[in-house]
Amino acid sequence: MVKLSVNVNKVATLRNSRGGTLPSVVEAVRVCVDAGAPGITVHPRADERHIRRQDVFEVAAFLGKCPGIEFNIEGDPRPDLLGMVRQVRPAQCTLVPVMPGEITSQAGWPIGTPAAELGPVVKDLQRHGVRVSLFIDPDEAAVRWAHSLGADRIELYTEPFAQAFAVDRAAGLGINAGHDLDLANLVLFRTLPHLDEVSIGHALIGHALYVGLDRAVRDYLSAIAAA
Repeated sequence: MVKLSVNVNKVATLRNSRGGTLPSVVEAVRVCVDAGAPGITVHPRADERHIRRQDVFEVAAFLGKCPGIEFNIEGDPRPDLLGMVRQVRPAQCTLVPVMPGEITSQAGWPIGTPAAELGPVVKDLQRHGVRVSLFIDPDEAAVRWAHSLGADRIELYTEPFAQAFAVDRAAGLGINAGHDLDLANLVLFRTLPHLDEVSIGHALIGHALYVGLDRAVRDYLSAIAAA
């Protein structure tokens, strides 16, 4: 069954827009876990425009008391983020490229990225007991590139998923997916074969503004389970 990892970045964005501590990221995580979400995702960027370093440690501490709930930290492989991942040791780290000035992720890793740049990072995180996923475009060459680096999983950049594609799983890579998925397009996307996990934040938190976070998580779990 496909798992849901709720991205709570937008909760932090709302908090930071006003200052202070509300809404609480950890409280949002608690609601998501209580609603049945099996995973939580954060993407702490260098400028801390949403998730802050302190949030990562507070979420990790909370999830440490929640057996079976996976913590996924996304981010570019900059030194401070990698150091944080080594310290926190989440279930998974998703390595994503960053383009100057981007608001959100716009593409997967270029397949021309040298193995010497990411390969050692992948191996180091795995030595610390962290599953490593690489954020890539839905392209067969990108899948082969990720496999050559020794990644455990790939996360497909799903914004252009309407263009039919197929992923060869012969390499043994698990498949995660994230970006612009919502209750409407999940009806089609959930039918893709070999899908392990979807990471959803923006649409889920937007839905929660109308129905509440607990109900929003349950709605997404139901949409996925319908597969």
